[in-house]
Amino acid sequence: MGNVMSYSGIVTKVRAMQAKLLTKKDFENIAGLRSVPEVVEYLRGKPAYAEALSRMDETLYHRGNVEKVLGQSLYADYSRIYRFAGMKQKQFLKGFWKQYEIALINYCLRIVFNHYDTPFDLDYKKEYFDRFSQISIDKLVTSDNIRELVENLKGTEYYEPLWSFKDAEEATLYDYNMALDQYYFRNAWRRQRKMLSKEERELYTRDCGMKIDLLNLQWIYRAKKYYHMLPPAIYQMMIPIQYRLREDEFKALVEAPTVEQFIQLMSNTYYKRYFDASWQQYSIEQVYKDCLHKLYVSDRRRNPYSIATVNTYLFLKEEEIDKLITALECIRYGLTQKETLEYLGGVIQ
Repeated sequence: MGNVMSYSGIVTKVRAMQAKLLTKKDFENIAGLRSVPEVVEYLRGKPAYAEALSRMDETLYHRGNVEKVLGQSLYADYSRIYRFAGMKQKQFLKGFWKQYEIALINYCLRIVFNHYDTPFDLDYKKEYFDRFSQISIDKLVTSDNIRELVENLKGTEYYEPLWSFKDAEEATLYDYNMALDQYYFRNAWRRQRKMLSKEERELYTRDCGMKIDLLNLQWIYRAKKYYHMLPPAIYQMMIPIQYRLREDEFKALVEAPTVEQFIQLMSNTYYKRYFDASWQQYSIEQVYKDCLHKLYVSDRRRNPYSIATVNTYLFLKEEEIDKLITALECIRYGLTQKETLEYLGGVIQ
């Protein structure tokens, strides 16, 4: 699948970067450390983080600053891949960047919506957003309220999905986040596929479709278990796309009266094999992440000279950073190595 010639350069680059990802043993070692500075020193010995962390002053060795460096390493990897990409691959990567834009907007919404005293802290992102993004960080950081924040997105594709909320006093932070998520996945489903060859489109459709299904299942479960939401409210929060779920199955899941009945109905769907063995052992969020991990790794193995190589690497890098941030938080609160590894999802893949 894919074109060996058009992907040879980018695949070679990604494989070299892949070799720098942390191993299961690395995470076991990190989980056994007792302070954030110890983690920093450990990561300074790892090629993926050595250069950025070596520039940090020892007085800045605390969780917040380390998280920024980790975030920068993800953007730096994206930038390296982008440099090796062909024109069509660059177009796809521009679409991929939208998820980072939405994460940034959600962060800004949270700061403004909750009236945090802590100012915007986005300087560490600015270099990359100035280069790859339609969003102006310089404008966003001037926002004192939600209306100003939305107005500062004018001229970007995110203004329209949010502008109808800006004068609605009853609109919640959740409403804004959901509007962005729904917009992103509709865009990813309809527009991103057009940039790919027929074979790659089939691969991307599978990846994106299953991610949408899994997210909807996660949101239905959480809506029922934690918020006791009724079906009309659940329908409003759903991404209006089904891939492996039939319309009647989707309707039954949303309208299941209890969590137990929702789980029972799940056993009759395509996703039974992903959830049956994991419901009781891990959280729904961890099951979702594990499903995506298996999906992406399988795609890369079967289609190494395709966009799957890029998708999988960036997913694994994000997964690694999430685990590192979780580990830092566990260490900060004095958890044992065993407890920390449990928070990291049990077995590191």
